[in-house]
Amino acid sequence: MMIVFTNGCFDVLHVGHVRLLEWACAQGNYLIVGLNSDASVRRLKGPGRPIVPEAERREMLLALRCVDEVIIFEEDTPLELLRKVRPQILVKGPDYHGRTVSGQEFVESLGGCAMTPDWPVEVSTSNIIHRIRSLKD
Repeated sequence: MMIVFTNGCFDVLHVGHVRLLEWACAQGNYLIVGLNSDASVRRLKGPGRPIVPEAERREMLLALRCVDEVIIFEEDTPLELLRKVRPQILVKGPDYHGRTVSGQEFVESLGGCAMTPDWPVEVSTSNIIHRIRSLKD
């Protein structure tokens, strides 16, 4: 079985997330999503985040046909989870194209690889939240 792993906050699920997850799923047989816990999201994104609690973010991700498993992790990076899961493929979004990602060296040490889709970044959670917050009643 070819295990694919990706991770993120997935705070406000959007079309960019769905496209990435579908692409990641197509790279192997079993897609595991590492989901940053609420505390981890706060440390990474600031005190106003997450917008959506981790249990609800997990449920939404599991509702997608392309996602096989979602594991919440407390750390700021998924390295400890990667050591447990030992995927053959590590996927990150197009905003990481050409960059080394957290856990890449570990996955490569197992004979695996890191992959990023080569398409433009069209949408981001931060931009969506900014647009919502700037709306006037």
